[in-house]
Amino acid sequence: MQRNRRQVCRVCGNEKSEAGMVPVQGMRPSLAAEIERDHPGATSEGFLCLADLNHYRSIHIERLLETEKGELSGIDHQVLESIRNLETVAGDPARESDTRRTFGEGLADSVASFGGSWTFLMAFAATMALWILINSTGLSTRPFDPFPYILLNLVLSCLASVQAPVILMSQNRQAARDRLTSEHDYRVNLKAELEIRQIHDKLDHLLAHQWSRLMDIQQIQVDVLRELEEHRRERRGDRAEPTGPQS
Repeated sequence: MQRNRRQVCRVCGNEKSEAGMVPVQGMRPSLAAEIERDHPGATSEGFLCLADLNHYRSIHIERLLETEKGELSGIDHQVLESIRNLETVAGDPARESDTRRTFGEGLADSVASFGGSWTFLMAFAATMALWILINSTGLSTRPFDPFPYILLNLVLSCLASVQAPVILMSQNRQAARDRLTSEHDYRVNLKAELEIRQIHDKLDHLLAHQWSRLMDIQQIQVDVLRELEEHRRERRGDRAEPTGPQS
């Protein structure tokens, strides 16, 4: 029955179930100051809904980042938006890079991958050996490229001139993928740092609140012990009183 009780949010004024509300007395002072700036008296007592609480948490984090870093970048705003919407920022940079790849970039990756393999080296060596064998040992009555193999040099020059730009395109693709991976790592690390900072603030506030309650309980125990001791002394005094003379 306790979970079905409904409370009114001190910020938006909507009535919601108490299970989805947060008491304002358990808030951190820094977060309460952000809410008081827009809604004076909202953190005196009562409850706040989770949507408003997350909204002001993101505002508080944004102001902390602006204080520490100055102007925020686009990645910083993305991290703050993910915190505000309770979304994750972790993903697969390789898959994201592949989805953005054009046909030409994919072809360059395939050519560069094949050109840097042992299959290409062995096929290239076999082709050159067969070329020289045909044009030097008389296997052909009319060799199409006799020594000094001018046509072979032309083919090798054309192959090198075409292969170099393809390799450069593939390297640019790898550099873009590495940059995307570093941005992804930065987003994850920044959000983890902000979330850990919030957890530390919550724990510090919780420990301070619990310590205050423990001190109150200890003071009550001391008062009860003092009253028991006084009551015991009064009972001893009553027993020690001399009786009047007997007639």
